[in-house]
Amino acid sequence: MAHIDDEATQRANVRFIRRSMKVPVLSREREQALARRWRDHHDERALHELVTAYERLVISIATRFRNYGLPLGDLIQEGNVGLLQAAERFEPDREVRFSTYAAWWIRAAVQDFVLRNWSIVRTGTTAAHKSLFFNLRRLRARLQDTGGAPLNEEGRRWIADELNVSVTDVEAMESRLVQHDQSLNATIGDEGDDNLQDFLPDSRPDPEQVVIGLRDAESRSRWLNEALQQLTKREQQIIVERRLSEEGKTLEQLGLVLGVSKERVRQIEHRAMCKLRNAMVRHAEPADLFAEGPA
Repeated sequence: MAHIDDEATQRANVRFIRRSMKVPVLSREREQALARRWRDHHDERALHELVTAYERLVISIATRFRNYGLPLGDLIQEGNVGLLQAAERFEPDREVRFSTYAAWWIRAAVQDFVLRNWSIVRTGTTAAHKSLFFNLRRLRARLQDTGGAPLNEEGRRWIADELNVSVTDVEAMESRLVQHDQSLNATIGDEGDDNLQDFLPDSRPDPEQVVIGLRDAESRSRWLNEALQQLTKREQQIIVERRLSEEGKTLEQLGLVLGVSKERVRQIEHRAMCKLRNAMVRHAEPADLFAEGPA
């Protein structure tokens, strides 16, 4: 849904734009001198004059992204962030106009803001998706009018070739752009009392499954404790620290603690596991209770 500024905000935006447009454009020599004063001496007056002169560039770039439904004032502010980043990194010795250099930083800052705020779902997470997000509508307009229908296979392939992306990416972004964020509390129908969230499936286990799971876990825990009591002290230590600890110890670590070789620890563990399986075979399948420990 497009954002519409209130009247006070619109008037403030107009005043800011008019004031920015009245600032004279800098000559190449003047902007080079200002850039050097800021780089070499951190002269804030020079920085202020430099960035103020190119507010018009920020406004020009920001207005190109108004169709994404975000406030113009926010777009201009993000563009100003990019302008300051450009001033911080600009090298006057390269003999490049500051406006040429700054345009890239301003556009990148505004695009990043649009991607982060166009939807609550992150969009444009890859270079291909970012390119599609900002170019799909423009390229689609160059095709024959589809009457609002989805692109056909030929149209998707043409756009994919133009942007050097896959057809799958084109399909995914096309689907993403035609959908809009909706509140789960939105009512269904003009007079309906039901919300969208009322029709979402509940993937959580039902109360019966929860109770059965808790009782099964309690039974397995009791069987395991009974089986452990049939092991020697050293066997219990190895099984607990190898199999029943969140971060199981390795054979080598246990060998250092017990004063035996790694191979001897493995033999003791194997013998203990056999005892446990034999003790629990009458209750449950032991393969579900034991996993391979760290080497």
